[in-house]
Amino acid sequence: MLRSDTTGFTFGCLLPEPEVPLFGDFVKAPAQQGLTEIIGVIHNIVIEDDLFVRQLIAAPDLPDAYIQDQRRNRQIPIEVSVLSVGYSSGNTMIQGLPPQPPVTLDYIKRCSINDMIAFTDRQDYLALILNSKETPVDELIVAALQRASGARPIEDRALFLIQAGKELARLLSDDLSKLDSILRRIQVNT
Repeated sequence: MLRSDTTGFTFGCLLPEPEVPLFGDFVKAPAQQGLTEIIGVIHNIVIEDDLFVRQLIAAPDLPDAYIQDQRRNRQIPIEVSVLSVGYSSGNTMIQGLPPQPPVTLDYIKRCSINDMIAFTDRQDYLALILNSKETPVDELIVAALQRASGARPIEDRALFLIQAGKELARLLSDDLSKLDSILRRIQVNT
């Protein structure tokens, strides 16, 4: 954990490329000395550069061996931003802003499939995403719903997306073009 506030947090990681968290993934972070776990959705991933990378880019006709060495042997700093959409306290999942943000240097982990299913059974978190000023809202809703749908058994996915679509229709009743765009992408991508 690098920094946090009530609406979200940012963490850093040094992971090889296939293990980098994905846009729209649900993650959780401990808070209140472990009494709660904040649940969030990844809304931005930044791969930082360093002075060595800048020097490599400036080199004309850089051999492929240098690029491959950079990718395999050096840890690339990655900064991941998360929008807080809820928290769990004991066995209770609450969709809304957490009472406190996580503390720096805490470890972040992906939500388990069971946690993701339990948390997304209700769609109140969609309003938090829609009201976010810092995120690509449409893209984030589509990605989060795809992750939540993909966590469910195949026979439950259509019903989940129908329920999410109904909630989005209620929330976006004054913005039909945005609603149409999101619903078409959810339908096409699942």
